[in-house]
Amino acid sequence: MSGGSSPRYQTVQAGNPEPSPLRELIPTLLIAIATIGFVPVLHVASPVLSLTVVVLVAIAIVVAVPTYAPAVAIFVLFFQNLFVSILSPLISVPADLDFIKGYNFLVCSVMWLTNFGLYVFGQRNRSAEVNQIMRWGVVTLAVVALYFAIGFVQNGQAASVYLRNIVLPLFLFQLSLLTAATYEVRATPFLVTMAVILVICGYVEFAFRDFWLAITNGYTFWGFDELKATHSGVWEAEMRATGNVPVDLKDRFSFDFLNTPLLEGFGLSKILRIHGPNMSAISFGYGIAFFSLFLFSVGRPFLALMALPLLIVCSVKGALITVIFVLGAWMSTRLLGAVVTLLLGLVALMIFAVVAIHIGLQIGDYHVIGLMGGINGFFEKPFGRGLGIGGNLSDTYFSIDWSAAQAAGTIDGAVESAIGVLIYQMGIAALVPLGFYFAMALRAWRLYAASGFLTQGLAGFGVMVVLLNGLFQEEALFAPPALGLMLSLTGLVIGSQIRMQTVVVRDEEREQLARYQPAT
Repeated sequence: MSGGSSPRYQTVQAGNPEPSPLRELIPTLLIAIATIGFVPVLHVASPVLSLTVVVLVAIAIVVAVPTYAPAVAIFVLFFQNLFVSILSPLISVPADLDFIKGYNFLVCSVMWLTNFGLYVFGQRNRSAEVNQIMRWGVVTLAVVALYFAIGFVQNGQAASVYLRNIVLPLFLFQLSLLTAATYEVRATPFLVTMAVILVICGYVEFAFRDFWLAITNGYTFWGFDELKATHSGVWEAEMRATGNVPVDLKDRFSFDFLNTPLLEGFGLSKILRIHGPNMSAISFGYGIAFFSLFLFSVGRPFLALMALPLLIVCSVKGALITVIFVLGAWMSTRLLGAVVTLLLGLVALMIFAVVAIHIGLQIGDYHVIGLMGGINGFFEKPFGRGLGIGGNLSDTYFSIDWSAAQAAGTIDGAVESAIGVLIYQMGIAALVPLGFYFAMALRAWRLYAASGFLTQGLAGFGVMVVLLNGLFQEEALFAPPALGLMLSLTGLVIGSQIRMQTVVVRDEEREQLARYQPAT
């Protein structure tokens, strides 16, 4: 990564000019598009062929062009659904659509597994620092796998979905860590290009909604979602909870601004949300938040400012909170230093959480009620119940009486809160993945404290803020463009720093050997 105020995560030999960014940007972009762009067509032709091709391509990327792997992972997470939507007329039933939407997880998982295998066999950086981080990561995976096994025998489908949601951020982190610790990863040009594409997509959707739906076959794509929501009872539950009865697709996109009644008096009670190329307002909102901050960190403030208005029409509280806290941390560091900023920042996050819970209970916020259900469930069974037991995928979710839950200030179970769901399902063991993420955030922050590079500060404090958002949102920890994207950046900055230290140590060892080499 390079550019602007970000650290230069590569070394350039003296006398050798840096390669042009386009020499890697264009091939990376073409490989990323090829990886996922034709999957819907292949799947319609033959699911077995499609799965085989995707697995082989993912393995080939890690083996042949390993430095492209983190960028390809980020690309498929954001743009897969765009290709699926464009080709949705080829799909016959909602079940096929859901299956195809899971290919991005398959790509990321295969690239992670291939990288992990190469690490085990000594083909990736195995310094003491990398080994320590990987050991704790493996422990985290083992704990999650244990609770998956417990939950699978009770509700296999729900347990599998939550397993995917929990392990994918860790996969992205380890993929980025191992790649950046071993190779020069010039990710900045690609990430800036992705940011520009996302911003363009967002403004086109906002300004020309009908045109956007037409060129992406959005009516067909969302039509499958409507069928699924109708058959599963989601719509009925939403209509009972909100009293809103959607008539057409745009009615479904109409949303209370920031999903809170606190702003109703400001004339912002309703807004037509944008969903971006990943066809998810919350995921797109977190993506825009991340890329706007990243653009600031690498010295592209104009592009960053262009991205920020899209946060308003995404109407995602967690994304806005992330931007506000990270910008505040950057400014505070300039004034007070990194150590004081971290302490004040953690205090501010705790105060925000307490105030948000208090207000949420007063106004009957679903997310806070779901969190309280998770806390009560934790005290009932502090060692958890297994993945898939409770949460938005539970069998009882659609039968929740929200009026009674608002009156009681809690529910029987945990919903709408990632941390509430985690402690309900995993009990005290939920501290293992949460603690690992927080420890990696602290490590990135220490790098920022030493260097002052804004990208490292974004990785460190960004993860902490998203963890806070997990109290009030399932998507904060379970939607890949939220925690997953932040952890991918964290893996890049930590891995790059480790690689640079390794290069310096090797250079010093060569100098010492040369110094004591006998003259010939």
